[in-house]
Amino acid sequence: MPLSYVEADRSVELRDITVGGVLREAAAEVPDAPALLNGAADPAERRRWTYAELLAAAENVAARLLEHLEPGERLAIWSVNLAEWELVQFGAALAGIPVVAINPAYTAAELEYVLGQSGSVAIVLGPPHRGTDPAVELAKVRDRLPALRATFTLDAGSDLFASGPPATLPDVDPSSLAMMQYTSGTTGRPKGAMLSHRSLCNNSRLFNRRLGLDGAGSWVNAMPMFHIGGSSFGAIGSMWSRAAHIITTFDPALMLELIETERPAFLPSVPTMLLAMSEHPDFAKRDHSSIQVIMAGSTTIPAELIRRVEKEWGANFVPCYGQTECSGVIVQGMPTDSPEDKSAWAGRPLEQVEVRVVEPATGQVVPHGEVGEFHVRGYTTMDGYFGMPAETAATLDADGWLHTGDLGVMDPRGYCQVTGRLKDMIIRGGENIYPREIEDRLVEHPAISEVAVIGVPDERMGEEVAAVVRLAPGAEPDPEAWRAFAREALAGPKVPRRWFVVDAMPTTPSGKIQKFRLPDLLSDPAAARDVTPPRPA
Repeated sequence: MPLSYVEADRSVELRDITVGGVLREAAAEVPDAPALLNGAADPAERRRWTYAELLAAAENVAARLLEHLEPGERLAIWSVNLAEWELVQFGAALAGIPVVAINPAYTAAELEYVLGQSGSVAIVLGPPHRGTDPAVELAKVRDRLPALRATFTLDAGSDLFASGPPATLPDVDPSSLAMMQYTSGTTGRPKGAMLSHRSLCNNSRLFNRRLGLDGAGSWVNAMPMFHIGGSSFGAIGSMWSRAAHIITTFDPALMLELIETERPAFLPSVPTMLLAMSEHPDFAKRDHSSIQVIMAGSTTIPAELIRRVEKEWGANFVPCYGQTECSGVIVQGMPTDSPEDKSAWAGRPLEQVEVRVVEPATGQVVPHGEVGEFHVRGYTTMDGYFGMPAETAATLDADGWLHTGDLGVMDPRGYCQVTGRLKDMIIRGGENIYPREIEDRLVEHPAISEVAVIGVPDERMGEEVAAVVRLAPGAEPDPEAWRAFAREALAGPKVPRRWFVVDAMPTTPSGKIQKFRLPDLLSDPAAARDVTPPRPA
């Protein structure tokens, strides 16, 4: 029986290279080409660097860091997206200093946890953002962080950017730790995934290669720099094709203005960002014709959204599926894939990666088309969760397979699609129900802009299917119509019995819906309206 397994494609060789090495190669090849732009809201603050200038600035940061840290000691960065984030990232890489990327939305307590858990000895603070001053928040917990001995800032007057004597930079091992990315918290407390130079560089290279955009121009990127989408796909990925990386923070109007004025060719995103831009009043007024490829991952993508994006933007949509613990992308589509494949599949595994789909209870590989858990093996998997041997052993098995916790299917060609999270599976009256297929159907309804399906406790069935809906602009809730619409395509047990309407979904900064927060949201009448129609007598 054909089984859901793809052997690693060895047709493209891996590179033994560091993050700093990628920059050095680009600067040697195209020193005067645009490399980096700070996409600030105020055009007067849009600072620019060529590749030669970026390398010089990063080497200076490396020298300043080595005045305070030893190679191998960890440096935390706690900031919103700024071009200086990338300067510090590459400077630290050249110095052999691993970066600990921290979510700028964290509270002081969350900051304390990550700094303490990671053993960071220094931190770089960004500017105040949305009423939160990082310096003030750090001061609240500083006394409880004895290992932390140095604090820097990302402003122009920072010690990190001051001119000074050059340093003899270390010979950095490509297999050494480059970055610790903390899991985004869709299912609970963050864990620090340890990612090597080799894994980050090769994953961003192979992802870039499949886009087919060499020499096509700049990339505009609002994916968070503390996330793999900003610091790896954006910062390192753009460098492989010698493109300029436009770093910005997400605001739909700003994004549309930058696309019109800077003329980027590539837009990495997530569904919530794409929806916000296409629903913004400026969308029809701005010229977005430079965009050739739009990529979205980090969550499952409904087929209707893919069709809508390609129609509205006039660009190729490239789906993907990835995970922080795998250094980014695991499977990815091609711009030349058929519309049917783009809407039905996330793509095929990247080169040099093995992927299989297994029955979680038995570990047996399942036949094509059957749902199971994705396992991944290859250069791209993390070295482990920092300081968490039990959690590491539960995720990385003795044979090197990383158990993703994601459910999905594979077809005979090796094309894969995610159907949900193992922990999201709903067991209704003993029947396994996967939210993804229900979400895919409901999001096709014109009144529904976003939907998340979860299980809620039910005395009779154990769990019942509930749909949490964000309405399309101008729409009114109509659960009877939604239920009938779902029933046209789904078996009766899969049709939601409970319906809730929210103004906004709880998401991570990278755009993933945090389903573990939805039960608390639904218990708050001010946050979620229960619009469930009464059951027939």
